[in-house]
Amino acid sequence: MEIKILPVLGGKSPEPDSSEGLQVAPFFTGGGHLSKEGNHLSKVLAALIIGLASCNTKTAADLFVYNATIYTVDSAFSKAEAMVIKDGKVLATGTRADLEKSYDSKEQLDAKGQYIYPGFIDAHAHFYRYGLGLQTADLVGTESWEAILQKLQSFAQTNPDGWLLGRGWDQNDWPEKTFPTKEKLDQLFPDRPVLLTRVDGHAAIANQKALDAAGIKAGMQLTGGDVVTEGGKLTGLLIDNAVDLVGAKVPPATPTQIAKALDLAQNNCFAMGLTTVDDCGLDYTEVQTIDSLQQKGELKMRVYAMLSDAARNYDFLFAKGPIKTDFLNVRSFKVYADGALGSRGACLLQPYTDKPNWTGFLLSPQNHFDSVARIIYNKGFQMCTHAIGDSGNRVVLDIYARYLKGKNDLRWRIEHAQVVSPQDFATFGAYGIVPSVQPTHATSDMYWAQERLGKEREKGAYAFKQLMQQNGWIPLGTDFPVEDISPFKTFIASVFRQDAKGWPSGGYQPKNGLSREETLKGMTIWAAKSNFEEREKGSLEKGKLADFIILDKDLMQASLQQVLSTKVHGTFIGGKKVFGR
Repeated sequence: MEIKILPVLGGKSPEPDSSEGLQVAPFFTGGGHLSKEGNHLSKVLAALIIGLASCNTKTAADLFVYNATIYTVDSAFSKAEAMVIKDGKVLATGTRADLEKSYDSKEQLDAKGQYIYPGFIDAHAHFYRYGLGLQTADLVGTESWEAILQKLQSFAQTNPDGWLLGRGWDQNDWPEKTFPTKEKLDQLFPDRPVLLTRVDGHAAIANQKALDAAGIKAGMQLTGGDVVTEGGKLTGLLIDNAVDLVGAKVPPATPTQIAKALDLAQNNCFAMGLTTVDDCGLDYTEVQTIDSLQQKGELKMRVYAMLSDAARNYDFLFAKGPIKTDFLNVRSFKVYADGALGSRGACLLQPYTDKPNWTGFLLSPQNHFDSVARIIYNKGFQMCTHAIGDSGNRVVLDIYARYLKGKNDLRWRIEHAQVVSPQDFATFGAYGIVPSVQPTHATSDMYWAQERLGKEREKGAYAFKQLMQQNGWIPLGTDFPVEDISPFKTFIASVFRQDAKGWPSGGYQPKNGLSREETLKGMTIWAAKSNFEEREKGSLEKGKLADFIILDKDLMQASLQQVLSTKVHGTFIGGKKVFGR
């Protein structure tokens, strides 16, 4: 039934309209005053109009997600069954019935009983390098030096020009756990430079053609690196800073190659539920490339970028100031204290158990780290330092403490914090220093860590629980491509302290595992906090970015194998789907 409000002119009642519906007009008496009956009817009519208007007071929204178990990861770690999104942000979470009463959405998404989490944030990765690495020979998981040589020959046939590059080998995975030498590379590729980087990025094997291009000679000495020789001859093995001497001669990728590489990288990340990555150690020109692609809408991955320790990068950011967009955040610097444990470049307080009289090394003199800390502190930026050995960690902790002077909210980070002396743990908490760890390092290294460190020293390695307790929170990452890109392997390594095969039974040093809730927070809200972004992402709360993922398993209940087999059925950034299965 249609209700029509008809006008009244000159105090006279209007003529009836011929159209259908109830016609209502106020009753007037002479002089234009309402009669008693007219006054009553007008009040009824006004109430009716207000009631009709209230039927359309629902708040407009873009997307209504329902039929889900939503882990909001708010301060109460609460769950919801529905969520409303508008303009790329969360409007509300709650029950389907309550939200349907209050919101009118353009689109609806039935999650079909699946599980929704905030988008995963990888607090330590190498996104840019990972993308470029996808266009080189993949040597991860190779079981022998001979298997690598076979892969290279096949790769060279389909990539016949330029340098022959590969990454991912690990001699600890081979029957003979010794570093390779270059003789066979020289035989197979006498006229083509070859550079093959170890899985941790802290060692490489190069053939003679590549060594010649970099002017590498036997007997060269350099700070923070080693050109390995045997019998006075080059073996082709390069450690830490020596790798950079050859790497600097590799021709840079073209803009087209970079755009393709980053597109491949983000697609792989989205398929794993990653919506933000911390890219640790970029040149400012690489950050500009990322920003340009994001501004064009070609790169949708959110990036927290750390500029590498180089004068040109300090000059750039100090002049420009912090960079912050919806997709890019640049306010920190990545510094390298020492090398990696696998290549014995990590700096230890006492010699390696399996290499007497060798303690590894710092990559720069201590006064360099001190001067960098001083200027970063004075300029108000964040310092993030790679430290793996117990000596490397102590050096960095002592320098940080000198400038931080007690509790603070500058969130200076130690990346990896892999081997820590028992008396140094408390320094993290006393000075608000953030340990940024990668759980799969523990399950990758556990097969040989005791050989390097000895039983007693190993107790202070991969001590995630003990580190988390210092500040009450800890960010988690993968360090991909050093480790697998999968956040689900991060979850397994953190909670179960086991590898993907479920080894060892009972877990590796299980007392230092994190709970499921702590692990999920480390991959979401705590990772966001380490980036100063906890007010905009990391949990699904009102006003925060609608970065979320839909999984087919409940990580809070799933077994190890169920976590490993979890599928990402949808990845959303700002409420827009960027991946769907």
